[in-house]
Amino acid sequence: MAAFMRGILAGAAMLALAGGAAAADKAIIVLDASGSMWGQIDGKPKLEIARDALRDVLKTIPADMELGLMAYGHREKGSCEDIELLVPPAAGTAGAITAAADSMKFLGKTPLSAAVKQAAEALKYTEDKATVILITDGLETCNADPCALATELEQSGIDFTTHVVGFGLSEEEGRQVACLAENTGGEYLQADDADQLGDALAEVVVPEPAPAPEPAPAPEPEPAVEFTLVPSVTLSEGGEVFGRDDDVTWELYKVKADGSRGDWVSTDYGGQWKGNPAPGEYIMVARRGHAESEQKVTIEAGKVAEPYFILNAGTLIIRARPTEGAEIDDGAAINVRYPGDGDTTYYGQMKAVFPAGDLQLKVTIGKGEATETIKLAAGQTIDKDVIVGVGHLVANAYYVDGMKVDDGNLFFEVFKAAKKIDGSRESMSYGYGPDNAFDLPPGDYAAVARMDQATAEALVTVKTGERIDVSVVLNAGVLAISAPGATFIEVFGAAKDIQGNRKQFGYAYSDTHQTTLTAGDYIVVATRGEAKAEAAVTVKAGERTEVAVP
Repeated sequence: MAAFMRGILAGAAMLALAGGAAAADKAIIVLDASGSMWGQIDGKPKLEIARDALRDVLKTIPADMELGLMAYGHREKGSCEDIELLVPPAAGTAGAITAAADSMKFLGKTPLSAAVKQAAEALKYTEDKATVILITDGLETCNADPCALATELEQSGIDFTTHVVGFGLSEEEGRQVACLAENTGGEYLQADDADQLGDALAEVVVPEPAPAPEPAPAPEPEPAVEFTLVPSVTLSEGGEVFGRDDDVTWELYKVKADGSRGDWVSTDYGGQWKGNPAPGEYIMVARRGHAESEQKVTIEAGKVAEPYFILNAGTLIIRARPTEGAEIDDGAAINVRYPGDGDTTYYGQMKAVFPAGDLQLKVTIGKGEATETIKLAAGQTIDKDVIVGVGHLVANAYYVDGMKVDDGNLFFEVFKAAKKIDGSRESMSYGYGPDNAFDLPPGDYAAVARMDQATAEALVTVKTGERIDVSVVLNAGVLAISAPGATFIEVFGAAKDIQGNRKQFGYAYSDTHQTTLTAGDYIVVATRGEAKAEAAVTVKAGERTEVAVP
């Protein structure tokens, strides 16, 4: 899978130079750092795959390529303003971009439209040629219209282009962001697997020479009718036929000898599309949302084929809320399993067409979950709120009462309070930094805070619809060590166990070291070549202690 993601980013880098762009052209990669990047592929978070692949591809870009990095959703949850130009576009920025990606968090929303606009402005797109490369694994979640933005940028820019790499998006999701590329003359790469990605890059980066034109066929007589194929489609028998502006997809395929679908011929859109395919036998597919119907169609010159499709489907509208009367949670995952082994996920709220039958609905907010089976009839619209029933836990840690730990390396993990028979607890969630927020089902929990070598916990009860603030007091201080000339520093507890050994509390391959420790007595050991020197030190809660090892 790492090779797969490296292919995506390599494609993005080459796209910045596609179409004969000069080396002096500037480009900015806009990287999705939203919370959905914690999703795993083959057991590894997508954000780690992205970091590894980005590091590799930056080794291959031209030295004079002026490249920058912008990210969104990397500093705070729930904010549509969390967009930052981490590395301005310039030559030789590979190291800076790698470092920025390695230190980036992934936890927020997906304001991809605003990010693309800010990247365009950073490139002075109204004055100079500019390229933006958007890499996203999700759709816009901040009430913006990416298609309208693309049109605006294309009209006001000197020579502006957006390329879009859709990381694991469905066909329907891909259409919702592809317009960013299409409306600016860019490329959209749908990355469903490594083979498809390789084919797409081959077309963009190394285009095949155009084939020699074939002799023009002899003109055929004008058809006696304007259109030879006029299909119509409805959700249910006798239901209203879809109109011109309804989102319907039409696909034509050749017919195999056994009567099944053969090679793809064409794809068109619109509830009242009309066309003139070449005379012959076809299988035609009508699709709306997640429902489809197909039938054989015969096209004859001068005659009109009017196939009528019944999708046998209904419409499902879902809004996910943490509690009754609360605002819609844009980060809520709405998973729907539908007849025909279909499976899809939306976020916050959704409206989609599904085949009639039993739909298995699962709505997840944080670690809270609500499930139900919905019976959807053909032609029916089901419109409902789903209440997950969670409380909001906000955790902070303190060196001592009143002295807050305000450090991004602060680690929190929330466990169920009840212990298993072996004494362990079930982990529910984790995160880094102060003001760490968790959505949890009602119940009793243990919030465990760790800052360097200091760990403490606090028990807390979460209630549905309530915000609970928990403070974990570490009873700790900071120890700063200097040992000029040392190559290795170790910290041990002063007390020895029954075997005469001391417990180690961290180390560093350096002549300086700083760490957070629970208040108490410690021994610091510095290694210089074959020689070792040590110093005793007492760490006090809420204080900084400095020690020099001679």
